[in-house]
Parts: sequence; structure tokens; C-alpha cells
Amino acid sequence: MSNIAVETAIPDYNTIKSKQNAAWSSGDYAIVGTTLQIVGESLAEALDLRSGEKVLDVAAGNGNFTLAAARRWTDVTSTDYVETLLNRSAERAAADRLDVSYQFADAEDLPFAEATYDAVGSTFGVMFTPNQEKAASEMLRVCRSGGKVGLANWTPDGFIGVLFKVIGRYVPPPAGVVSPALWGTRARIDELFGNGVRETQITEKSFVFRYRSPEHWLEIFREYYGPVHKAFAALDEMKQADLSRDLLDLTGCFNTAKDGTMVVPGAYIEVVLTRW
Repeated sequence: MSNIAVETAIPDYNTIKSKQNAAWSSGDYAIVGTTLQIVGESLAEALDLRSGEKVLDVAAGNGNFTLAAARRWTDVTSTDYVETLLNRSAERAAADRLDVSYQFADAEDLPFAEATYDAVGSTFGVMFTPNQEKAASEMLRVCRSGGKVGLANWTPDGFIGVLFKVIGRYVPPPAGVVSPALWGTRARIDELFGNGVRETQITEKSFVFRYRSPEHWLEIFREYYGPVHKAFAALDEMKQADLSRDLLDLTGCFNTAKDGTMVVPGAYIEVVLTRW
């Protein structure tokens, strides 16, 4: 019998990130993202943010946690590697006359010194980084001793977790990359952060997707939510029809509304980690 070892291919993270950047830059995520503002407010409260604290939002998107932190008079810096999303967040901050610093940054290579921030957070953002261990390590590195890391992560079996499984049947994810939905499990949080924190608090929560109808939700996500938008763009007309049917079937499994509208609870975990 042959004793030839089989090597596991190392993912090409730079190529994967370039494709992810293109996906999140497509459509207009801010139209979807702004509906999630309540999650940023909840995370800010869970972290017990205090005025004057230095706060970092990682993979901030259109700034839900950023704006929540700014409303609590913190010194908040908002980062993302999709510049258009930072611009949309800045528009929101200006409209509400909130003081926010913005910086283009890769979550896997944050351009800040060690122990710079009192709190480091991310809502449905950092979980999508391809090199998950590096991103988690960076969040811990820039957080001071005794500071807190806060996360809001979709769960594998919740609405968005299953949505990505459906998409994956049509457009397979890159080989060797761990599912982002695993960030929505206690086991994965412990793997990524356990050695760097002295306390872990995890609360199971739901964000409720409310749309005029399942068809309206599909229209919005297909047009504006980058990963769904790019998935449809990669398929021929027949496969697009199949994907549309499967996504509407998905909403049928989760929809609690009986009046033709869409009311879908999306399970996520709210995580608060206290740094050693």
C-alpha cells in the first residue's frame, strides 16, 4: 500500500478576498444593512460602552455598530475593506451629526498598535473573513487587557446560515475555507478566541427580517445583497429560476406571517469576550 501523504491545499486568501470584495461591492449592501441597525444598538449595550472609550468597528459595513458607538459618545473608528460601504456609513454619520473616524483596513491586518482599543466589535462582518484565525487574532491584538470584544454572528441553522447553504449548492465556496456561519457557534468562538480571553458571554438572539412579501425580500436581496447578487450573476437563466424557487422555499420554512408579508426570525449569537 502506498504511504504517499496527501497535503491539504492552503487557500489563496488574497484571491479569495479579492472576490469577496467584488461581491460585497456589488449591489448596494447598505440598503440591506441599514435594516439591521438594532443589532448594532444591542451589541453596544451588551458591551456597556462608556463615553470617552476608544472603540473599533471591524468589517463595519455601512456602520451599524459604528453609529451605535458614536451615539454613546465614544471615540469610534470604523474600518472596512470596501470603501463604498465606509462612504455610506459616513453619509449616515453626517446626517445624524455623529463624530466618527473612518479608515480603510483589512480585518486580517489591522493597521493599529497593540492594546489600542477599549472595545472592538463587529456585526455580521468579521465572520466573513477567509482567514478566520488571523482575523480573530487581530481583534484580540488591538484590544487592551481587560477590554472587550463584541460580535454578532449568524448561526449555521438560522435563516442566513441556511441561505448560504442554498447558495453554496449553486456556487460552491472556495476550497479549504471554513464556513463563516461557524462563527455562530460556541465551539468555534472558543477555538478562535478562547486562549486570549478570560470570560465569554454568548446570548442567542434573533433579528427579524420584515419585508412586504417573500418576493419583495428576494427582489431586494437579489439586487442589493452582494453574495446573492453575485450568485445570480454567475448562473444561466434556468439555474437562476431554480435558485429563486429554492430561496422562496427557504422563506416559506421560516416565515411566521400569515398575511402575505414576510416576517422571518434570523437567529444569531451576540458574543461579549473579556480580554486577559
